[in-house]
Amino acid sequence: MKIYNSSVAPNPRRVRIFLAEKGIQVPYEEVDLAQAENRQPEFRRINPLAAVPVLELDDGAHIAESIAICRYFEELHPDPPLFGVGAEGRATVEMWQRRMELTVMGPIADAFRLQHEFFKGRIRQCPEYAAIRKLDALERLGWLDSELADRRFIAGDKFTVADITAMVAIDFGRLSNIRIQPDQSNLARWHQEVSARPSATA
Repeated sequence: MKIYNSSVAPNPRRVRIFLAEKGIQVPYEEVDLAQAENRQPEFRRINPLAAVPVLELDDGAHIAESIAICRYFEELHPDPPLFGVGAEGRATVEMWQRRMELTVMGPIADAFRLQHEFFKGRIRQCPEYAAIRKLDALERLGWLDSELADRRFIAGDKFTVADITAMVAIDFGRLSNIRIQPDQSNLARWHQEVSARPSATA
């Protein structure tokens, strides 16, 4: 078993943090995104969408997508539970995980990919839309600050995969100058706490 990883990309970091929270060690094989190693035929046979991370199982099967990989390890190692407990708990975490992915990480990623030199010639870019997505991201941070006024973590009183996604997204936003604003005290409090966890440096 091993994970095809990139130490500079946000999605592999989600998996690394998740595994660190679980206390699970898996070998990593670095994929050089700068050299477009992920876009070569050899890697596309592993993941046709040319994205990392990818989990390779001992039987040679591959599981791509960060949350799918995290769910695999949650099934094998349910403690501590990072996808919630019970029907309502799991549904609540799923709701907030999706919200963090779609409404926070999505616009932050777009603001970077759609205008940054790194992706020039690799994807279709639109700097004008990147600027719009940056505004979307900043607006969503304000919304998230208000949501955190009455609870410790994103999905409630326990640290979950939703917190991992939100933290990774917000940290990645710095590359596009998307930052927690001075008046967003709830978000800043939350971010300071989750960033202090040992797993945050995984």
